[in-house]
Amino acid sequence: MVFGLFSKEKSLQRTINRATNKLAQQPDRWGAMEKLRDDGSEAALYGLCRRFAITSNRAVEDEQEKNWVVDTLVEKGAMVLAPLRRYITSAEQLSHPLRVLERIVPLPKVLEVVDELFASEQPGYTRHPERRADLIRWLGEWSALGDDDLIKRLLPYLADFDENVRFATIDALASRDAKKIGEPLIAALLRPEEESGRIKLRIAEVLAEKKIPLGERAPQVAGGLTGTTSGFAVKNGVLVAR
Repeated sequence: MVFGLFSKEKSLQRTINRATNKLAQQPDRWGAMEKLRDDGSEAALYGLCRRFAITSNRAVEDEQEKNWVVDTLVEKGAMVLAPLRRYITSAEQLSHPLRVLERIVPLPKVLEVVDELFASEQPGYTRHPERRADLIRWLGEWSALGDDDLIKRLLPYLADFDENVRFATIDALASRDAKKIGEPLIAALLRPEEESGRIKLRIAEVLAEKKIPLGERAPQVAGGLTGTTSGFAVKNGVLVAR
């Protein structure tokens, strides 16, 4: 009995290895992924989640396989939550697993997982900033989340160590209510530690596009329009392209 169980575990591990081998032929990976789907155990579904972690040599095939995994996990429903949550804890890239999460459980449970991720991804230096950026991009695109809930989670990342994370945060905020994002974006633009011309330009673009009033900070903003932001000017209390 013990030997049989051990053999089954070894067989499952071999299947997972084939499904996550980026150098394997695509038919071999497909066959392995289908076996994991049909197995349906928590270990098999976790192995299927691990397909997100590799990038095969052919971009189109790679995206097809990852989208198939997303759809397959979604079809399994809430039973996927435990292995998905386990995978997300240490995954370097989150875009695909988060697409699964939002479709298999109600909003409060999604937010519970998301807040655990944010708690483990405090602003500052990280070896894997793409993980943090993926979370922020996804949250910005998730229409089920209201402005207030989004903004309070993202504001700290306007001062993140990583430039791409800051850029993703600005983009995520850009689609939200101008009255709610104006003050923090102006503060980010004027932040003394911000040296990235790319970041300053993106903030200026959002402020101008949404015609956000600069209020009493208009003189400060006007005085700082140099370099990448020199194509903007302050007129009638708002930022406009020259």
